[in-house]
Amino acid sequence: MSRLTVVLAGLTLVAGCGWFGGDGSAPAEPGVGVVSRIVDGDTIVVRIGGADERVRLIGIDTPETVDPRSPVECFGAEASARITELIPPGTEVRLVRDVEARDRFDRLLAYVYRASDDLHVNLAMVEDGFAAAYTFPPNVAHTADFVAAAARAREAGLGLWGACGGPDVPLDEIEGRRAGG
Repeated sequence: MSRLTVVLAGLTLVAGCGWFGGDGSAPAEPGVGVVSRIVDGDTIVVRIGGADERVRLIGIDTPETVDPRSPVECFGAEASARITELIPPGTEVRLVRDVEARDRFDRLLAYVYRASDDLHVNLAMVEDGFAAAYTFPPNVAHTADFVAAAARAREAGLGLWGACGGPDVPLDEIEGRRAGG
């Protein structure tokens, strides 16, 4: 397959996902919706145009709390509580996509901004130590910001860095350490 064919196929796919207007131009307005509910620290449900969409925040990873395949991880409940404080249900948000529109679980991939003050929620979660930077190419528009914020949070011992020693630590392992086990 030629490079041109691959590029054209990609543009067709992107256009079909709503990335461009019907004439192939970029949309005039970014996606806007209202938070319906919080799933966990890095996944939310947003009502967009009358339909609920599961939205995965790009570029970050928070400790697991709802994945039946993995144990609850240290600081997962705190990460979920923090994103709920930042964008509780009913909050208007602006969603900005990167290269890929959806992940393998069919969640919309987005950088989430609180509409009232343009707070970059993904970045705030990392800056405050509630999430780690999670680079998943080709969605890399803010990678440098996330990596720098995670380094600062780690150095300061904020959030999961101070409580758990880092991301992806099972809660029972932390409790075992505290109990002297």
